Amino acid sequence: MPEEKSSPTGPHPGHEHHLCHLQNIGFLLKDWEGFKKLVKDPRYICRGCGRLAASDSSLCIPEKL
Repeated sequence: MPEEKSSPTGPHPGHEHHLCHLQNIGFLLKDWEGFKKLVKDPRYICRGCGRLAASDSSLCIPEKL
């Protein structure tokens, strides 16, 4: 299996907006209210990390709950 190439923003387009990346860069501590908006009333779960989010665009591998 070929190795997946990553960019400065992550392993796939849009990763810099995903919860797993935001958690890794400390977004939770820097912007608690902003983080809560992303996860309030979750409608999607990430099949990769299990995080929940209101929007599918906040997750790497979203699946509707």
